[in-house]
Amino acid sequence: MAEIHHFAHGAFNPIAAYLLAFIGSLLGLVCTARARATRQRSRRARWLVLASIAIGGAGIWLMHFMAILGFSVPASPLRYDPYLTMASLALSVLTVGGGLFIVGFGRRRVLRVLGGGFVTGLGVVAMHYTGMLAMRVYGTISYDPRLVLASIGVAVVAATVALWFTVTVGSWTRITMAAGVMALAVCGMHYTGMAALHVRLHESGIHHVQGVSPMQLLVPIVLISSAALIGMAFSGLKAMTEEEFSAPPPPTTGGRHSETPFTVALRPGSDVF
Repeated sequence: MAEIHHFAHGAFNPIAAYLLAFIGSLLGLVCTARARATRQRSRRARWLVLASIAIGGAGIWLMHFMAILGFSVPASPLRYDPYLTMASLALSVLTVGGGLFIVGFGRRRVLRVLGGGFVTGLGVVAMHYTGMLAMRVYGTISYDPRLVLASIGVAVVAATVALWFTVTVGSWTRITMAAGVMALAVCGMHYTGMAALHVRLHESGIHHVQGVSPMQLLVPIVLISSAALIGMAFSGLKAMTEEEFSAPPPPTTGGRHSETPFTVALRPGSDVF
């Protein structure tokens, strides 16, 4: 088996990956809080789409790519198939969105959270191993089936816990704590899956490996991520503006304004799903 480095750049990649997972989870939980605050299905769907992009795109896929930049096989060049890499992004966003929509409409029930967590967890696993399928080395890649099963279990549990957070957390403190737990679970799934990987190099020496280098993927990924975040920001601002203009004037009691839908959604124990 070839020598493998999972932390080729030291602690930078796992720390940066965790921060990306945390930020994406935090944005996604805030969006789901806004979704719980609205009664209109179209606006709720918009907030859940934004949450899917935040959690699936930034919280999971960007975290995966940042962590994978720390992976290296010293005895072989490392290349990636750009199409499979982008396909893994689509899988991440779509499956997270599927789970959020399962729990985001209708009455909140345990079976909904479990079903959505199962679908989302398997989608995250598909995203991870599709991203790994995009990896090219001068040799063959195999996996330890026991660690693969462990990564599937971690993904399903993490996704279920994440969906439970999206329908239960209320205050800013709880949202921040939930985002930290979600980020830890996502990173745990990724590195469990990476630990399952083994590389056996060809014996005829190193030759050309097809694909693009990780650094060549940075520019399009940064551009796509920037465009997505800007689009999320504008869409979120537009949605909040529409909700404010369409909401009736808040009554006042003793000079104090009543609570807004957002503060209701962020209040501990609130349940407007």
